[in-house]
Amino acid sequence: MNVITRSHESQLRERLTTLGASLFARGLTTGTSGNLSVRVSDGWLMTPTNASLGTLDPDRLSKLDENGRHVGGDRPTKESLLHLALYRQRRDAGGIVHLHSTYAVAVSCMDGLDPAGCLPPLTAYFAMRVGRLPLVPYHRPGDPAPATAIYDLAARYHAILLANHGPIVSGTTLESAAAAIEELEETAKLFLLLRGIPTRPLSDQEVSQLDRGH
Repeated sequence: MNVITRSHESQLRERLTTLGASLFARGLTTGTSGNLSVRVSDGWLMTPTNASLGTLDPDRLSKLDENGRHVGGDRPTKESLLHLALYRQRRDAGGIVHLHSTYAVAVSCMDGLDPAGCLPPLTAYFAMRVGRLPLVPYHRPGDPAPATAIYDLAARYHAILLANHGPIVSGTTLESAAAAIEELEETAKLFLLLRGIPTRPLSDQEVSQLDRGH
């Protein structure tokens, strides 16, 4: 059993680094911004602090135990508390993606956003993969307050936008979290492109008819 567990963790390390490289290559993250994590049998794997998602080393990923203590690899991302808040509220979460992607961050900087839903359901895919997107007010980097806010919101939402910062999304797998955050980024782009143009989002009835398991 221990051999199987170690083999599975090794696969998750490779999947995390491969996804990081893909996100970086496609311009969804730049420099050392953004961070990824995945649940393992005895805790979590996370991207290290000040690490580029484009050049991650699977053997140097941060390992945190079930109590969130750093037990292996390089020091974890400074935003590990945000990840842990989502995991502890959403027991179904297998992976989390947090990006400073251009269009989502641009929306997060806008004044007058609806804190209960930052982006309208412009497409069925946004409604199915993201749903409602609440907003957490701005806090300085390192402030523990956003983690508390995320924990409270995560009981109802798996995707959250941090003001003047960017989105964080959980999924049952790392890949599903990535698919959702990419859909979020595309919807943010559409939202900005359509500003000033009469637009018809999906109605509540149309959203209710969608298969959220798509």
